[in-house]
Amino acid sequence: MAKSVPPKSRAPRPRWVLHVQAQFWRFLMEIGMFLHRLASPRPPKPSFTRTVPTTVSPCKGQFKLQFYVPDDYDLQKRMRDKKFPVLVNFHGGGFTLGQATDDARWCATVVQEVGAVVVSVDYRRAPEHPFPTAVEDGVDAILYLAEHAESLNIDIERVAVSGFSSGGNMSLTVPLRLQGEVIPEPANAETPYGMSPAPASTDNIPQKALSEGRTLVNVRRELHLKAIVAWYPSTDYTVTREQRRMTCVRKDQELPAVFTQLFDESYLSPPTMDMANPYLSPGVAPQAMLSGLPEDIIMFTCEWDMLLAEGERLKDRLLGLGKNVVYTMVPGVPHGWDKAPNPLKPTPGVQEHYLHACSELRRVFHEELPEGAHERDLEEGLGSPSRSQSHRRRSVVN
Repeated sequence: MAKSVPPKSRAPRPRWVLHVQAQFWRFLMEIGMFLHRLASPRPPKPSFTRTVPTTVSPCKGQFKLQFYVPDDYDLQKRMRDKKFPVLVNFHGGGFTLGQATDDARWCATVVQEVGAVVVSVDYRRAPEHPFPTAVEDGVDAILYLAEHAESLNIDIERVAVSGFSSGGNMSLTVPLRLQGEVIPEPANAETPYGMSPAPASTDNIPQKALSEGRTLVNVRRELHLKAIVAWYPSTDYTVTREQRRMTCVRKDQELPAVFTQLFDESYLSPPTMDMANPYLSPGVAPQAMLSGLPEDIIMFTCEWDMLLAEGERLKDRLLGLGKNVVYTMVPGVPHGWDKAPNPLKPTPGVQEHYLHACSELRRVFHEELPEGAHERDLEEGLGSPSRSQSHRRRSVVN
């Protein structure tokens, strides 16, 4: 694959300038999210937090996982009657802003409607930690859950990932990156795109797992990603911001350049990096890599979003690979419409789409395929009450 680099533009700003600007906007975004959380019904606080030491990234450190759990979690954990499916969530903010609690309304809806444990990841952000640190932290988060599944009472054969905006990008790129960790390359093998190799030691595997004969490879191979829920994801950085803006039908609803410039300069470092890297641009990833994604992929895009076109291109590629794609283009809304900082009431329509996504997660987590079932292609349009425009998928019929 030929290396794709962005066209020459003005010289990038010093990293310290980006750091100061990021801190300023993070402060203002916290105020906005505080107002967002004031609207009734107020979203819950996390049930508990875990700190994860990094193992995948060569840039060592740690990050936090915020857990949202069902009401009967503690009881079931004591009784060991059942294990909970788990949804791993990645927040948005251009890899630069935001935090794990920004998606508390989504997390609470999944907990209530799906009966799953939701784990929202406070991955390390740019400009302090440019690409690919966020993706590698996302992989570490999933591996941590797999390796601590017994103590957390979660079912690692029923795992899904979700994300919003840049987190939507991570909901696609983290599973791609995870492929090399679940099935490690041979020792000293050269990894693609300069990514760090899978660790060979068992230092981070719980002793209980080791004593039961659950080796590093076995623990990771038990992990089963069943679905992706991607909300208005960025999927193709081989397309410039200018080209993206040209596709947006409402110029007044575009994300301002002050943000997109900060995001791109902070995360895409150095600026000469390969923009076709599949862990950055899943929309142009090789077919073989995309084939390794979960079978069920739920995607939501926004009509007034510069990322709409690339999201639809990825949807078409996934359908071409035979993936079970449930796709919704939400009409008349801009990028990030569900996070509007209105303290009086939640944005209309958001809960409807959250519930739609939850119904798909319930299907994936809890339903079995009927014996002898076969598949057919089905396309549904505006007539469906839970869909705003296009809902396409391979469905199972008797």
